Amino acid sequence: MAPDLNDLTAFLAVARAGGFRDGARASGGSASSLSEAVRRLEASLGVRLLNRTTRSVAPTEAGARLLERLGPALSEVTAALDVVNGFRDRPAGTLRLNVPVGVARLVLPRLVPDFLAAFPDILLDVVAEDGFVDVLAAGCDAGIRYDERLEQDMIAVPIGPRIQRFATAAAPVYLDRRGRPDHPRDLLDHACLRGRFASGAMTEWEFERDGETVRVEPTGPLIVRVGAATGLAVDAAIAGVGILTLFEDWLRPHLDSGALEPVLEPWWPSFSGPFLYYPGRRHTPAPLRAFIDFIAARRW
Repeated sequence: MAPDLNDLTAFLAVARAGGFRDGARASGGSASSLSEAVRRLEASLGVRLLNRTTRSVAPTEAGARLLERLGPALSEVTAALDVVNGFRDRPAGTLRLNVPVGVARLVLPRLVPDFLAAFPDILLDVVAEDGFVDVLAAGCDAGIRYDERLEQDMIAVPIGPRIQRFATAAAPVYLDRRGRPDHPRDLLDHACLRGRFASGAMTEWEFERDGETVRVEPTGPLIVRVGAATGLAVDAAIAGVGILTLFEDWLRPHLDSGALEPVLEPWWPSFSGPFLYYPGRRHTPAPLRAFIDFIAARRW
C-alpha cells in the first residue's frame, strides 16, 4: 500500500524541525500525532527514517534521501491542489507567517482584523520570533523582516509604515533622580535596560543627528530577551529602574500619558519599515496571494 500523504507531510515537518515538539509547532498538530504518523510511515516503507534520542531527532541515511526528494515533491502537490482555489469565489486555506515580535505587536493589529473579515475562509497562523529564519524550513509561506534581515533570493513587498524610529525614554522619577542626558555618551553614566538576541548578541544603541552617528554600549541592571521579554523592560522603565530604547510606536502610548519621558529625542534614529518576503521560484498559494494584494492596497 502506498504511504499516506499526511504521514509523509508529518515526517517532513519533524525532519525539518529536528524534533516532534518543534515539528508540531510548525505544522499546527500535536507531537503525539506526528510520532504516530512517522511510525506508520516507517512500518509502511519497512525502513527506519529517523534516529530518536531523548534530546534530538535526526534523519537516518534513508530518511535523509527521502527528505531531499520529498520536500520539492510535496510543494508541487500543494501547488497543484491550490490551483483549485482559482475556481472558488474567494480563496481558502492556511496562511502561515513568521514575523518579529515587534511586527506582531505594532503592524499586524492594523491589518489582521480587516484581512480576516475580507477573507473569512483563510486561516492565518502567525509565529512571532526575532531570529533569522528559513521560512520554508519553518513550514511557513512567508515571513516579515526588516531589510537588513531579509533572506536572499526572495521577493520583498513593503508592509507597514515605511519610516519608523527608535525612541529612548525613561520615567520622570528616574530622570529627576539621575539627571537628563544631553548627549548619547552621557548614557554610559546611567542605568540602561538592554536587550539580548537569541544568538546571544547584545543590542547596540545607535543615535543620529545632523549626519553624525554615535554608537554606545551602556550598562545597567536589567537584560531581557529581545521580543519575548521586551514588555518587562518597558514595565521596569515605567517603574523608574532605568532608560530604554525601543520602537517609538511601542513606547508612544506611555510617552503620551507621561509615564515615560523622551530622552535625547533629537538623536532618535529612523529606519525603513518592514517587508513581507516569500520565495519567488515557486507557486504562490492563494491565501498568500490574497494577503499580498491586500497589503498592496493599504495606505500607511
